[in-house]
Amino acid sequence: MSEAAKTRVAILGAGPAGLGAAFELAKRGLEPIVLEQQEHVGGNSGSFDLAGIPVDFGSHRLHPASDPEILATIRDLLGDDLLERPRHGRIRLMGRWLHFPLRAPDLALHAPPKFAFGVGLDLARKILPSKAPVEETFASVLRGGLGGTICDEFYFPYARKIWGMDPAELSPIQAYKRVSSGSIGKMLKRLLPGGSGSGAANAKGIFYYPRGGYGQISEALAEAATAAGADIRLGAQVKRIELQDGSHQVELEHAGQPHTLEADHVWSTIPVTTLARLANPTAPPDVLTAARSLRFRGMLLIYLVLDTDQFTPFDAHYFPGANLRITRLSEPKNYAARSEPKGTTVLCAELPCQPDDALWTQRDEDLGALVAEDLKNAGLPLSCDVREVHTRRLPHAYPLYPIGYETAFDHLDDWAEGLDRVLTFGRQGLYAHDNTHHALYMARAAARCLADDGAFDVDEWARERKIFETHVVED
Repeated sequence: MSEAAKTRVAILGAGPAGLGAAFELAKRGLEPIVLEQQEHVGGNSGSFDLAGIPVDFGSHRLHPASDPEILATIRDLLGDDLLERPRHGRIRLMGRWLHFPLRAPDLALHAPPKFAFGVGLDLARKILPSKAPVEETFASVLRGGLGGTICDEFYFPYARKIWGMDPAELSPIQAYKRVSSGSIGKMLKRLLPGGSGSGAANAKGIFYYPRGGYGQISEALAEAATAAGADIRLGAQVKRIELQDGSHQVELEHAGQPHTLEADHVWSTIPVTTLARLANPTAPPDVLTAARSLRFRGMLLIYLVLDTDQFTPFDAHYFPGANLRITRLSEPKNYAARSEPKGTTVLCAELPCQPDDALWTQRDEDLGALVAEDLKNAGLPLSCDVREVHTRRLPHAYPLYPIGYETAFDHLDDWAEGLDRVLTFGRQGLYAHDNTHHALYMARAAARCLADDGAFDVDEWARERKIFETHVVED
């Protein structure tokens, strides 16, 4: 047995980050153990079957911006099941439908005159000198870069719905992490054929999507990791992590029985706030206070099973307007160009809220009626029967970045970084707004920092962390 095989790595969470790390380690001869509290892999990037159709936890795409090596790995795992699909969405803007992502011809022909005039005026104002804001916020960064029209009619009302906060209360980091086109000039340049963005594939307006639903990426990673020697335990509830000088101990419950797992390294992709709670009493009181101050935005996913082949030909609809409660509607069959099953399609409506909101505990039928009302008000009335309504609740859909959150996060992150042979990464682990390809990039970087003798290169990991900070969400 090689030295690498003797190194015991416990990975918390079987989302893309945890599975990606397990796959990379197993390929090298290690036998990582992945602990997942759910009965399925993928986390928020997973899929499940509904009425004979693979559906996702919201709207997910694999973007052309993916690191080439990451994309090549996914292609190898999925083969012909990784489809290249055209972006074909719509956005409801000031009472009109526009193609989304935005296209120059569509904007010129169909944009509301008031919107087009306002954007033109904002662009003209860019040549005039302006005062820098006293304090940067999400609102000031976007208003300074995109102008008032795009902000007031699109980004700001959308932000209020998604994050439940006023844009002026959000950290400027939210703008830098979530808005890839931070100025009118950049936005217009990306609208042109061959414009800047994520390369030629992005300019063509495509994305990649697995034939069996987005969760097929995680399922393929899990299968490959297991075949290479990884041990993936579903339904494993971690109760406590005892950090010791020799080997760490992870106390968990699995298959109804308590277990204690010894590990040389603990790699966590679960929310870093949860890691602090599980590591108690190792985590000092000030760290636990910092963890409690960090919040996540929850998401209600409302699925309508309809008695029709197809609701619309569009893969997704976006609703930034404050007059509608849902933010996005996706039709999973359209993502993978499915024609079966006949006479059935599923819609997935996204409704951001908090777990303590009254909406969170509403009955499925009431939430289905809410979606139907919103669609009617958006000019998309349901013209067929709703056979079933199902809901899924995601308490950790997005990290919230109010102004000043960095103080608490940095304190928590410094504590986690200072733990011996403990690593936190991934979207939840780094409290980050990231895509799947970013999470897989982090996983690969973590695996490469672990030497065959079990030593971890903290300096190289610090350099990789700087790269993670440059990640911008692709939509």
